[in-house]
Amino acid sequence: MSMLDGILKNIGGAPDDVANLASTVGIDPAMAEKAIAVLGQTHQMDGDTVELASERTGLDTGVLSQIVSAVGGEGSLSEFARMVQEDPSSLAELLDFDGDGNPMDDIAGMAKGLFGGKS
Repeated sequence: MSMLDGILKNIGGAPDDVANLASTVGIDPAMAEKAIAVLGQTHQMDGDTVELASERTGLDTGVLSQIVSAVGGEGSLSEFARMVQEDPSSLAELLDFDGDGNPMDDIAGMAKGLFGGKS
């Protein structure tokens, strides 16, 4: 069970795990987990949380808004942000789409997708 699955189980009304959340919003579970992590990170930044997360993940703001609602709103994002602050390696692990231990290539792939390149 992932760190995020444990949190989701404790939020009333949220899906029981990331896979259920992903199914609800129509995306891959790995992308849902990464979206939650990025939302937690962008929640701490100046600007609109969802728009910043959309820029970083390439996901539509509508999908990200559904995720925010499903995980319990802005208050839950604060909890995710706190967890990432306490263990920054958890964010890197979540952003490592291909599991090679290096999230930088995956982040670069997301950036290419934002600018019309192939990821």
